[in-house]
Order: sequence, then C-alpha cells, then structure tokens
Amino acid sequence: MFSKNFLWGGATAANQIEGAYLEDGKGMSTADILPGENRFKYLFEPQKMIEEKFSFYPSHKAIDHYHHYKEDIALMAELGFTCYRLSISWPRIFPTGTEELPNEAGLKFYDNLFDECIKQGIQPLVTLSHFEMPLYLTKKFNGWIDKKCITYFEKYAKTVFTRYRNKVKYWLTFNEVNSVTKLPFHSGGTIVPKDENVDQYGYQILHNQAVASSLAIKACHEIIPDAQIGCMVQYSPVYPYSCHPDDVWESIILERDRETFALELFVKGEYPYYTNRLFKKLNVQLAITDNELCILKENTVDFISFSYYMSLAWARKGFIGEITQGNQMSGIKNPYLKSTEWGWQIDPKGLRIALNKLYDTYRKPLFVVENGIGVKEELKEGSVEDDYRIDYLKQHLLQIDEAIQDGIPVMGYTMWSPMDIVSNSTGEMSKRYGLIYVDVDDNGNGTFKRYRKKSFYWYKQVIESKGDVLK
Repeated sequence: MFSKNFLWGGATAANQIEGAYLEDGKGMSTADILPGENRFKYLFEPQKMIEEKFSFYPSHKAIDHYHHYKEDIALMAELGFTCYRLSISWPRIFPTGTEELPNEAGLKFYDNLFDECIKQGIQPLVTLSHFEMPLYLTKKFNGWIDKKCITYFEKYAKTVFTRYRNKVKYWLTFNEVNSVTKLPFHSGGTIVPKDENVDQYGYQILHNQAVASSLAIKACHEIIPDAQIGCMVQYSPVYPYSCHPDDVWESIILERDRETFALELFVKGEYPYYTNRLFKKLNVQLAITDNELCILKENTVDFISFSYYMSLAWARKGFIGEITQGNQMSGIKNPYLKSTEWGWQIDPKGLRIALNKLYDTYRKPLFVVENGIGVKEELKEGSVEDDYRIDYLKQHLLQIDEAIQDGIPVMGYTMWSPMDIVSNSTGEMSKRYGLIYVDVDDNGNGTFKRYRKKSFYWYKQVIESKGDVLK
C-alpha cells in the first residue's frame, strides 16, 4: 500500500513548458534550436539545426508557463499534488554558461515558482539539466565532450543549491542520462563530426556528466545537508523474444549496455565489470583520470529515479521481426502488448518488473518520475473524455502498489505530465499527455487557456484516497 509519505504529483521540463525563451536575460539553449517538424531526424543531424532557419521553434512559446505558473501551480494544488518535478533552465541562470555572476532575473523566477509550490503544500523535485544547456557551450566547446563543461556545471549547481537551499530538498542531476550514448546532441550538446565514432563521443560525454553529477552531489550534501539528490535514467526492461538462449543473452546485453551501464557509474561509482570488453567491441578509449574515478566513488546518489513508458523485446542477431516505432526505445514488437498510435507498447506489469530489477541490483530507494501516454485529442464542451489515460495510469499505479508490497521502497510517482506540453521526441503539441488540456496547436497558435480533462478529476481522487480508489 502507498504510505502517507508517498509523493504524488506530475513532471515537466523547462524547455517543453516555460516559453519566454529570451525573456529576462535568458540565453539560448540547445533546445531552442530544435524544430517542431521532423525533430527526431534533426537530432541525428544537429549541425543542420545550427545552420538552418526553421519557421517554428516549439520551445520559444511552449505553453507559456513562464507567465502562467501561478495558475498552473494552483491547478496542481487542486489535484492534491504533494510533489512537482520540474527542471531549471541552465541558460536562465547563466545565459552562456560562462558568466562570473548569475542572472538575477532568472534566479528570481524560480524563487517565485518555488514559493508558489511551497505555499500550496507542494514539494519541488528539481532536475538540474533536462535535455538543454547553454547553446554557447555547444558553439564554443562542442558541449559535454569538453571537460570544461564539468567546471561550468559545478558552478551552476552550487549557485542554485545555495540560492534555493531552504526551498528545495529533492534534486536530480541529468535527465535520462543514459540516452547520451545514442543522442549526444540532445543529451550532451555535442555535434559528432561526420564519419567519427559516435560511441567514442557518447561514452566520453557520459563519463564527463557522471563526474559533473558526482561533484554536484558532493556540493548538494555540503550546502543542503537535509536534501536528497538522485540520478535519472530512461528504463525499459528488455525481454527475450523467445526462450532461445541467444535471445536471452542479447536481451541482457541490450539492457545493460543501453540502460544500466550509466547506473553503475552513478549508483556504485565505478565502471561495470564488462567495460573492457564492451569498449574494445565499440573501439572506445576514454580520457579518465584517477582523481575523476575517486570523485565518482566518493559521491554516489541517494536514490534512483527513472522514466517508464514501455518495455522492449529483443532477439538474436539475424532474427527478422517487426520493429516498434518508439524512437530511441524501439525494439521488436511484442505480440502480447497493445501499442499507442506512436508505436509505444503499453506494458503496466513491465513497471513492476523494472522496479524489482532495479531494487534487486542496487538496493536504493526508487522514484518513478515519468510515466504517461501521448494521444491525439480534441477539446469538446470544455473537456476531454480520456478514459484511455485513466486506464493507463491506473494499471501502472496498481503495479507500483504491487512492487511496494514486494518490499520495494518507492518514494513517489510523478506522472508525465500535469498539463499538455510540447512533446520532447516530436516537437508536437498534438501528442498530448496531460490531465489538463492546453489550447495550443503544433504551430504555437491558440488561446493558451487551460481545461480540466476527465482524468484530472480521477487523479485527484487517487491522491485524496492515497491510492485506495484504485482497488
């Protein structure tokens, strides 16, 4: 059963919600050059995003949370949220990332936002870097492939820890940090030169971010002794497509290399035992110092947070099967599962499996900080009859309850997302995840008015009953 201390809420990201992309001294972020059309294609051709001009950039307006935050937090309070996961936009605090002094107007915005949360009884859970960084650091240093970014990030982290030490007690360092080995620009602001080894860049960036994360953990524990700080990964348990031993082995390899490799660094503070063989296979040679290895070992996370949207199936080399369309999370289509219209396979029990796997391996408290379903929806008579979302969230919450009964310490659940926001993977508003409908279309047009969906009232009841209405 869900405990009285279980944190209930929702999750967003600054670049998908705030808008006001140059207001009050904010600098350009890497997310501010992402187009709203063919976004995923351009994530693999980032140089084109710097060189080309697009007709529309979703982050520039988003849903204008920057000017609607009081209204939005009031709606979260009406839902009964006890926790709200959000991210700070690094270039709001340091517009280029290299300034001596932070941008006071940016700091003040988050002061006001956190004050509003606290006034409404909502604990902020703050991500330091959620798929954006100062664009200047990309243009000057090619992002996180350069270790100078470690120093700049540490300064940024110390600045916000000091400023908000009395307001924020739950922190995360990098969002879905394990994605950087496949998406070095999106997750690390780095452009891999044509014909160079993407794995070499990806794992070096992961190392640099792990060191930066450890330094941030150290600073957080020193500046806010009563705070907890964790890592955040994208986690999809990988099933063997059949009981063929080669299918089983390939599923193990895929899951550990893509998903749990990063956790070894952040949770255990060391490289996994299979690193040498993996790096030899990928032709990767990292620049690592003994001091950096000490930093990793001495400053590990307090808890593990993760996003869960789908499970994957995988098979032996040479197997031919239908591939799902889940972006970087694609796998072989599981015939036992239904899929969303974007090809993401729906697997509530996979969340219980994920929680058991992660706790069995790492013995750290767990926090489900993203989980939700994107659907094309139309507003009718001021609402949306989203029974499919209610069922999706209900089935996943029931599996969390099962995991808690299994004996796993689950800290909380922040569903994605309280309101409709710009889709990270597609740049669309029409891929709607929210409990609250926001009147904005894929081109940034609309009234920006907020409307409660049917799921809003259902989730409110779930929180009020502490999960009892799920049964």
